Amino acid sequence: MKNIAVIGAGTMGNGIAHVFAMRGYMVNLIDVSPQALERGVATIRKNLERMLTKGLIEGAAVEQTLAHLQTGTSIAAGVVNADLVVEAATENQGLKLDLFRQIDDAAPENAILATNTSSISITAIAAVTRRPSQVIGMHFMNPVPVMKLVEVIRGYQTSNEVTQTIMDLAENLGKIPVEVNDYPGFVANRILMPMINEAIFTLYEGVAGVSEIDTVMKLGMAHPMGPLQLADFIGLDVCHSILKVLHEGFGQPKYAPCPLLVNMVTAGKLGVKTGEGFYTYSGSTKELFVAQRFLN
Repeated sequence: MKNIAVIGAGTMGNGIAHVFAMRGYMVNLIDVSPQALERGVATIRKNLERMLTKGLIEGAAVEQTLAHLQTGTSIAAGVVNADLVVEAATENQGLKLDLFRQIDDAAPENAILATNTSSISITAIAAVTRRPSQVIGMHFMNPVPVMKLVEVIRGYQTSNEVTQTIMDLAENLGKIPVEVNDYPGFVANRILMPMINEAIFTLYEGVAGVSEIDTVMKLGMAHPMGPLQLADFIGLDVCHSILKVLHEGFGQPKYAPCPLLVNMVTAGKLGVKTGEGFYTYSGSTKELFVAQRFLN
């Protein structure tokens, strides 16, 4: 594989573009918003400079990586020569299905179509294409340039050859791929989201405060970040969406989002991205928090 198209220039999309470009792949980062593309490329440059400051990369790597990156607003034009398309749009099933119809129409017949979804069915996404055996989940962790894990999710019809290709590709990116099957939440979020939800219920029921809950989990369970701070970092809207997928997929009340989470999302308190969630983030502390999370 040489040519990679990444759909979506947000946090996950620009991180995925970053790791592919840094490994020498030609990357086309696509987003309908020119402003999102500008922010995405600026974020990639900033993160590369952070890595340079910490001595993780050589000086020439910043410009070499950026030279492997181009941007565009057209899906049809952006995927026409792609060997692999990685969709990293908002965690919304209707949007993803529409995107995969467009990608399937425009991408070469032999191209593999991957989605970075954190919970939505790979099988359902594959079903709207004419190449279900070539559709797979490639779930990166955030921040993508730092986190080693990639969940490689096989849809019901994903071929062995495509699965092995993506496993090998993830290793070429310096990641550690783990193959899992297609059930709601896969492995990472099926385990993580109920824990975060239970932490929110613990706050909602008045058992303890925000910092107390996070301190118990950090000091008592050796978690690098407490569940409420982690929820802020992920985005409370994203946590809410994943829990809804789990709840609808399994039909079990234990996956129902906590009413406090629902209210916070409704009120637009989504965590780091909006400056307020379980914690408050000013412009400077938000930037510091993201930088520390990226570099540690």
